[in-house]
Amino acid sequence: MRIAVLSGGRSSEHDVSLRSGEAVAKGLEQGGHEAVRVTIDREGAWSCESGPVALTPGAGLLGVDAVFPALHGPFGEDGSVQGLLEWLEVPYVGSDVLASAVCMDKLTLKRLFAEYGLPQVAFAGVGEEGWRERCAAMGLPLWVKPSRLGSSVGISKVAALAELDAAVELALRHDPRVIVEAHSGGREVECSLLGNEEVEASQPGEVIAHGEWYDYETKYADGGMELLVPAHIPADQATRLRELAVEAFGLGGCSGLARCDFFVEPGGEVLINEINTMPGFTETSVYAKLWEASGLTYPDLCDRLLHLALERHAKSRSHEF
Repeated sequence: MRIAVLSGGRSSEHDVSLRSGEAVAKGLEQGGHEAVRVTIDREGAWSCESGPVALTPGAGLLGVDAVFPALHGPFGEDGSVQGLLEWLEVPYVGSDVLASAVCMDKLTLKRLFAEYGLPQVAFAGVGEEGWRERCAAMGLPLWVKPSRLGSSVGISKVAALAELDAAVELALRHDPRVIVEAHSGGREVECSLLGNEEVEASQPGEVIAHGEWYDYETKYADGGMELLVPAHIPADQATRLRELAVEAFGLGGCSGLARCDFFVEPGGEVLINEINTMPGFTETSVYAKLWEASGLTYPDLCDRLLHLALERHAKSRSHEF
């Protein structure tokens, strides 16, 4: 198939996306597909090797069979590009507009989990009535985060309540929606998901950060983190974690792929943290490494995702609006 691979984008994760996109393009080529590399610059302009890319409703995109949007963060993973691809009437890898938007917004996603009783750390939305009192009741340290960013951008660890306002101010530079979360001292364990209605969960992997915490530099610097697969947790906890991951995938309305992140508490309780609908996608990223450890090579993984995209697109087109 002829596949457009989108990378770059307007978010602070532009450079990470470029790395993901190039890895995806090579993986597709190794699997026998033709990859058309489409770069979105920091101002939002689309281009490929032959020049600027025209976006015309209903006309598809560059004569491709599908699109792989290897984009992270706002203007890529939040439903905006997904909406544009729907407008262009082209199949694309990953979740649809609603699921992408819901899972990108930590506050919305955690409220959804709370509604359905999924175990998670306590949290509060900055600016809501009584949010400071709820923060004080959570204990220390606290984590202050932009609600709609990824790759740990704009996150602060607050060791004293006197530091809370400065941390909120930093987060507000990135997003007008800010969330404060309680701390978990548990192991950081991640699980990759693949599928549409029928969802497969990979072996869980444990993230060992070689830094104070799993921040942007730790995630993307060479030697900044180590992934242990399988995670060093008992079998019953691994089973529970995979079940929660599949449940969260369904609640979020996800399709194609996602990576679900957890804390496994010292007492054994498994707490869900978040879902990433388009996680880092280099061959050494956690998502792909977990599938490799589960027996699925990178080119085969890319191929599976293409077929899932075509399957979902065909099903959505069978309904008239």
